[in-house]
Parts: sequence; C-alpha cells; structure tokens
Amino acid sequence: MPGRENNRLLSIDIVRGWVMVLMALDHCRELLYVNSAADPLDLATTSVPLFFTRWITHLCAPSFVFLSGVSAFISTARSGASNGNFLVKRGLWLVLLECTVVNFGIWFDIRFGVVLLQVIAAIGVGLVVLGLLIKAKVKPGYILAAGLLLLVLYPLVPVVNSNEAGVAAKVWMHLFQPGLVPLPGEHMLLVGYPPVPWLGIILAGYGCGAMFLQPVASRKRLFCMTGAVLLLAFVLLRITALYGDPAPWIKQADPLFTFLSFINVSKYPPSLQFDLLFPGIMFLLLYVAEKMTRQLAPLLAIFGQVPLFYYIIHWYIIHLLLFVVLFLQGFGLSDLSFGFNMGRPEAAASGLSLGAVYGVWLTVVLVLYPLCRRYGAYKQKWVREKGWLRYL
Repeated sequence: MPGRENNRLLSIDIVRGWVMVLMALDHCRELLYVNSAADPLDLATTSVPLFFTRWITHLCAPSFVFLSGVSAFISTARSGASNGNFLVKRGLWLVLLECTVVNFGIWFDIRFGVVLLQVIAAIGVGLVVLGLLIKAKVKPGYILAAGLLLLVLYPLVPVVNSNEAGVAAKVWMHLFQPGLVPLPGEHMLLVGYPPVPWLGIILAGYGCGAMFLQPVASRKRLFCMTGAVLLLAFVLLRITALYGDPAPWIKQADPLFTFLSFINVSKYPPSLQFDLLFPGIMFLLLYVAEKMTRQLAPLLAIFGQVPLFYYIIHWYIIHLLLFVVLFLQGFGLSDLSFGFNMGRPEAAASGLSLGAVYGVWLTVVLVLYPLCRRYGAYKQKWVREKGWLRYL
C-alpha cells in the first residue's frame, strides 16, 4: 500500500494527480466545447453528461487548495523549523505567476485586457497568510479553528452594491465575492476566486495536517471517517436548507434532475455546503488512494508531484489545440477574438462536440504525462542544488 515515498505522502500525490486530470477536462470543455458559453449546470438547458462533466471538476479547486495547506504542515513538521518566510515568498510568487504566465495561457491576449485571479492566486494569498501565522508561532489547532470559522461565517458578511460603493468598499467586497473591477487603460481585473473563502480552506488543510502523519492504518480510518462525516453534514444541511448555500435545491419533474439540483451547490464563492460536499469526496479518495497498489499509484502521482508545472503547461497545450481546431474549421487569424472569447470567433459557431472534447482531453493528459515525468525526475535530482525549483 502507498505510504511515504521520497519523503512525500503518496496518497496526497495520487489524489492531487487525479483532480488535476479532471481539471484538464474542465478547461478543455471551457475552451473547446461548441456551446461553451452556456452554463452546463443550468438544469433548464443542460444534459446529464454535460452537467457531470462540469460538476465533477468542482472537486479540483478545494482539493488543490486544501492539500496545499496540508503540504505546508508536512513540510514544516518534517523540517523541524519554521518555513514561514518561504511560504510568504512562494505565495507572492504564485500571485505574480497568476497575473502573468497563467493569464497569458488562459487568454492568449498580449494586451492583458483581462487579468483573472483564480485558484493559483487564491493559494498564493493563502500561503502568505499561513506563512505569517507560522512566523507568529500560532499553533495548528488555532489555525484550524480560524479556517473553520471563516468557512462557516463568511457568508454572513453583507454584500455591497458595487455600483454605489466607493473604492474601499469594493476592495472589501471582492475579498468575499467574485466580481469585475475596472482598471486604468481599458484593463479589467476579474476576481474569480475571492481570497477569504479559499483562505478558510487552506488554513483548514494546514490545521488537519497532523492526521496525514499518522500511521497508515490510523490515517486510513481518519480519512474514511472524516469523509463520511463531511458528506453526512452536507446531506443534513442540504435537506433542511437552513443554512450554507444561497441556491436551495428544487424538486424537478424528472427524479434524476431532482438529484442534480440537490448536488448543484454554489462555487462562486464556495458555499459552506460546497465546502462539505467536495472535501468530503476528497477524503474518501484519500482513503482509496491509501489502498491502491504500487503498480497503479504512480500513474496519477506523477501529475500530483509537479502540480504547478502541470497547471501552467496544460493551459498552453489546450489553447494551442483550440487554434488548431479553429484553423481546421476554416477560420483565419483575422477571425480570432481575444479577451473574454479566448480566441474563439464572435460571429460564427466554432468548437467541438462533447464527445470530441473528451478525446482532446485524453490526448492532453497523454501529452502531459512524459513532460511531467521528466520534469519530476529533474526536480528530484536538482532541487537541493537549485533552490528556485522549490517555487515550481
């Protein structure tokens, strides 16, 4: 059974690798699907395959963020010294990467008309705060409590009317809520992942880090129990609709669509019910990962061992494939529209069927595997001599 390998916890790499494979599916759908502008979670217009293609990828961001907090705890615990300064610097580096390299991979817009802050920036902000807390010698139990309080209570912060609010009020609002912020020179800042809700997840991950250092049998039991408790809490909150999500489930004419409504929780920003459902699934996947054979485990762990490298490269590969598809469909350079269109032509239909999107997704994953494997081997060999590798 997987345990620690090369001073890493293999089950974390397996689960992180799995959610990153799913993440590539979501971004292939977003860039390449013929009807990508429509909301795949709108029960009035979606199909069951399209719904689950989008819904299952909701697992990615909370797992990625939570496990970043866990990894920070494990690194601190094993080194025996505070790594607060490193976390602060790495967090700032992640925000810079998000605003430059990642954003160009998303939009392919040399003007940077839209700067999108999403999961990498959210993790970056979380690491900065976490690093400062570690430098202040705040105990993991208090960090866990702070994270849980943020997750439970942040929805109570009143929403500000952005049309009437001043600059300070708008900044405050976008700490909690997504939104578009006009910038000078016809640029825009799109806050997709507001920092505070995701900060709660990364702090909770750090606070739960000790369970990941338990012996294998205890760890498996804790993963299974935690996952079951979180899912039970989700079901109870969702049934009663007392608290935890601004969009209650609605009974549909079709029982299957009633179920879809029940599990269709809010991600922007992540609701409390979202933060119970998907981390609950994540913990059950960690339990399964601990039981995987050593022959199968490395196939997913390869991706999970180099998550930032994978994340950056996969945007560029998918976006280049989008241009290949557009040119094969008869479009030229003059037809491409950037900014929010990501290169897709405005005036004509373009893109692929959902089945073809799945084919492209599998191709992207196959292309990424040898790249990630080679980079992982290079990093493992040289990370002690080349400190900059710790930031990638």
